[in-house]
Amino acid sequence: MPDIGKLKNQQEKVKTEIRQLENRQKILLNRKTDAERKARTRRLIEHGAILESIFPATTAMTGEEAKAFLSAIYRLPEVVRLLKNQSDSQDLQRL
Repeated sequence: MPDIGKLKNQQEKVKTEIRQLENRQKILLNRKTDAERKARTRRLIEHGAILESIFPATTAMTGEEAKAFLSAIYRLPEVVRLLKNQSDSQDLQRL
């Protein structure tokens, strides 16, 4: 029968290992969050650059003005039809 000192030592080793694994999990979650944030930032920058290249006047607009401009474009019948067709096409590709 193992003595109490040995068991306590094993218990401490296991607790230490658990703390190390929890810390490693935190580190990995932080890396994942950082990667997601960087990907989002990159996407926003790319989309903003595309918007400015197609509509150069948007560079002089405030955020609210650009939002109103895009909202007005979004409501155009041709755009609504185009987006609906694109959505339908993506739905078919998923099948």
